[in-house]
Amino acid sequence: MKKIAILAILFSCLTQLSCKDFLVTTDPTRVEGGLFFKNQTQLQQALNGVYGQLQTITNTAYLFKEFNSDNTTLDFNPLDRGGAAGWEAFEFSTVNPGNGEISTLWNNYYSAIFNANNTLEKLEASPVDEADKKVIRGQLKFIRAFYYFDLAQYFGDIVLVTNTLKTPDEAFELVKSPQAAVFTQVEADLKDAVDALPATYPAAQAGRVTKGAALSLLGKYYLTRKQYAEAVSTLKQVLPLGYSLNANYADNFDPQKKNGKESVFEIQYQGGNDLGEWSNFTYLFAPRLSKGAVTGYANVNPSGRNIPTNDIIAAYETGDLRKDLSLKPGYTLDGKFFPIPYVSKFNHPHTISGRTNNNWPILRYADVLLMLAEAINEQSGPTGEAFDYLNQVRARAGLAPKTGLDKTAFRTAVLQERRIELAFENHRWFDLKRTKTPAELAQFMNAYATKEKQNPTVNRGGIAFNVLDYVYEDFEYYFPIPAPQILINSKLTQNTGY
Repeated sequence: MKKIAILAILFSCLTQLSCKDFLVTTDPTRVEGGLFFKNQTQLQQALNGVYGQLQTITNTAYLFKEFNSDNTTLDFNPLDRGGAAGWEAFEFSTVNPGNGEISTLWNNYYSAIFNANNTLEKLEASPVDEADKKVIRGQLKFIRAFYYFDLAQYFGDIVLVTNTLKTPDEAFELVKSPQAAVFTQVEADLKDAVDALPATYPAAQAGRVTKGAALSLLGKYYLTRKQYAEAVSTLKQVLPLGYSLNANYADNFDPQKKNGKESVFEIQYQGGNDLGEWSNFTYLFAPRLSKGAVTGYANVNPSGRNIPTNDIIAAYETGDLRKDLSLKPGYTLDGKFFPIPYVSKFNHPHTISGRTNNNWPILRYADVLLMLAEAINEQSGPTGEAFDYLNQVRARAGLAPKTGLDKTAFRTAVLQERRIELAFENHRWFDLKRTKTPAELAQFMNAYATKEKQNPTVNRGGIAFNVLDYVYEDFEYYFPIPAPQILINSKLTQNTGY
């Protein structure tokens, strides 16, 4: 049972191994692994499956990248606390190794990594033309790098696997690799992706990973690693690839304008049908008792997650054109206004209840410009070029340009601009982590917690905060390794403090 368990939890797709390894005959109802990956069509189908798992990862990414920061909180409902031990823990900093969302996070990433590894291995042995292999390989390596970059930032030291496991016993030999080794793999994969990927695809393949996406993520990697010279040189290679800022900020999120000129990489969703590819972020983010006032469909109860905090609402400058598009101060139901703010960036009309057509932005050109501004400042101070990149983003928001700042003030300004420009797009937590030490992050979050406890964004109905709520410690810089993983593999060690 123990060996079966680790397969299910660590690498759920290991069952794709050839049936003939275990049985004399092949199950006629399944496509046996050795019979697939034989032509371009089959490889594209496998690649599409790898892309599909990006949806699974993205569907809950707000919990781990936004919700546990100072950007968002929850619409607290004293009569419905079903998420108290799960997703609420990310808001109140009470995550422990037994948290179910942490286990799901780990499992989803490693399942997706297995499929990327498996497809890479099958690709090399396939008879497909090398030019086609190269582009598929580049996409797979980008996706694998994306996953490992996230995991290393979430957990620190993690299990690093770049090949498929052939027997159950191998799973029990897995141990955590140092974060630095994981980062080395991320860098290598992204460099390979940059070399392999085209700058554009035919319209029918819109949404595929491009050279610009690989360069942008590699630049973000270097910025995270504080390799500022490499970040600058890498991100500057994105500039001539044809991206530009949309004149209208709202166009970045309009389902009718997907994969536009500012989009570097976004996760593809499709609503309005029964194909199972829809998104539902507006239902997750709408206030819990708003019925159809926000979503337009009263038959589905919203979740009330990712509610904008008083802190971020106050952070918008007067006249910032992004504010009204990004959030609303409340909703009106049956003629009464309820002052519960909500994220409106992903709220658009849709034809079927619960099935929205919104893509999710991962990398935008505005992000590239702000990363360049930050990296140049850290390398050389606030040059005219750094101000130009920052002020391009501010101009689109209707704000006056920044001038005359020293290095410290510029750093503060560009991080503030990132907070507002990329609000609720799952950048905030990693931005805080890469710009603060564990001790600094704990101090910062405790200061935010004090304000939120004194003046909660959402009325708590008379329910007091728990004594453990909003108590941040240095070790919470990293998530705990899920308890089930350690139970089934004694060679895995728990992160310090948990």
